[in-house]
Amino acid sequence: MTVSPDVWNIASVADAARARAAVDRVATGAGAPTLERARLLTALTARLRRCLGRGGEWELLLHVRQSVGGQAGRLEASLSPVGQCASGPLDEAPPLTCSLPHQPAQDGPSVATSLPEALLRADENTAAVLNLLDEQESLVRLHREELHQTNQGVLALHADLEAAARAQRDLLEAERTARAEAERARRLLTFLGDASAAITSSLSHTAILRRLSDILVPDYAEHLDVWLFDEEEYADHEDDRAPRVREHSAAAVAAARTGRPQHAAAHPGALPGVDDLPPSALSPERPLLAIPLVAQRLLGVLTLTAPGPRFDEDTSVMLVELARRVGVALDHAHRYQQSRNTAEALQRAQLTELPTPPGLLLAARYLPATWGMNIGGDWYDAFLQPDGSLLAVIGDVTGHGLHAAVVMGQLRTALRAYAVENATPGEILTRLHRMLGHLQPDLYATALIARFRPGEPEVVWASAGHPPAVVRAADGRVRVLDAKPGVMLGIPLHYVYTDHRADLPAGSSLILYTDGLVERRGQGIDPGIERLSHALAALNTPELEEDLDAAADALLKPLLYDSERDDDVCLLLCHTVAP
Repeated sequence: MTVSPDVWNIASVADAARARAAVDRVATGAGAPTLERARLLTALTARLRRCLGRGGEWELLLHVRQSVGGQAGRLEASLSPVGQCASGPLDEAPPLTCSLPHQPAQDGPSVATSLPEALLRADENTAAVLNLLDEQESLVRLHREELHQTNQGVLALHADLEAAARAQRDLLEAERTARAEAERARRLLTFLGDASAAITSSLSHTAILRRLSDILVPDYAEHLDVWLFDEEEYADHEDDRAPRVREHSAAAVAAARTGRPQHAAAHPGALPGVDDLPPSALSPERPLLAIPLVAQRLLGVLTLTAPGPRFDEDTSVMLVELARRVGVALDHAHRYQQSRNTAEALQRAQLTELPTPPGLLLAARYLPATWGMNIGGDWYDAFLQPDGSLLAVIGDVTGHGLHAAVVMGQLRTALRAYAVENATPGEILTRLHRMLGHLQPDLYATALIARFRPGEPEVVWASAGHPPAVVRAADGRVRVLDAKPGVMLGIPLHYVYTDHRADLPAGSSLILYTDGLVERRGQGIDPGIERLSHALAALNTPELEEDLDAAADALLKPLLYDSERDDDVCLLLCHTVAP
């Protein structure tokens, strides 16, 4: 609802001041907010000033719109020219408004207000605004203090976070360092295990030193020298190029004299358990690490040239331990070589010098295993019986080494003793079977005995679990004497061996052999017997009768060219000729 407007005519400054005072009185009486009242009066004063500047008479219309439905009322003020003194309203400006919380007094703007009173009331409005400004400034100061405190807290929080981040980075770096050290230690231990396995898997001094060089150079040493005190003794027969050190560093000499690892460099290495020496004249730029090779005695010195500017502690500990294992491996290889040489010497000492009976040519070969301890069980023999017949024997004792060689000698001696009574091959094997079972119950043997009688075109033979003999006829045809053999000698079983007969006219050849000639890993024995048959068939009768030793070598060549001989090989070749 709108109350009838009040109209004020304004033609002078005094009229404008009274109109402004009236508007202030209405707004104040209706409880208008201080800021809205001040904005209204300020805007009204500006319009009144413009109107007076344009001249003429103006009319101020003041409307009070009462509240409706609980909404606040509103005071509206507008200026318009009177008559023809000016053209149109004041720039078509909208009315000035101010909210009124309640109705103004009834005497309202109609009550005259003196100019001094209006001036004082204007100061009151200004004071109210200034009070509001003071309050706002107080609030701003409070907010500034709160903001400053908040900023200080944020800065402190940032400092704490930065400290926590630094601590976290330090922890991560420490963890990364620990992981790197653990990984490095794991790699060193893995390398030590792999290197030890590679070194200790061989019983050859040459192979051990060659593998050691391949393992350490160039990752752990730029160069290595091995000084063995008994180098001539350590040199393997199969390779006379065993590494030798002709000139030794002072560190190596000190290690040999003291039995302690020595480090020679321009600066102390401070390595655990290692003595420091001045730099070596043989390696003035790179440090040297000389480590004794010790088993039950001091065997030599391993000298390593550093792959970089220095040896670090962990690597030096690993190298010292590896050198200790190398010393043990060299000692084992030395003992093995001694046992192998002894077994081979005993084996060869018991092999028979072949007889030369009329009508029969004989040739034999014994080849020890090229590696391993598979020496000492194979043998051959050929001798005449009292009745003039000849016994050709081939045999193989299970097991290897000195013990097998000794048992082989006992069997050979017993066989010759049993043959004195002109016993047949089967009878001899039967007695040997009983003897071996009584003498060596845990050791077995195979054997094949063939008996030749002068002028008889046949051979009598018996086998105790031995590979079958192969016969070549004069026309070159080859057959295998594959009659069922008896059990091995020494098996805990009562057994009587049977004699077999085979035609062997003049110009025929009979070959006896051990399994080392024909057996290969993963292939069995049959393919080897077939290869032997082909090699025997490739020979001709004139070759056999002219040089039986050359014929024996010709038989061995195609069967052993691709083999490292991990077992002994015995061959006994018998060729019959016309008397």
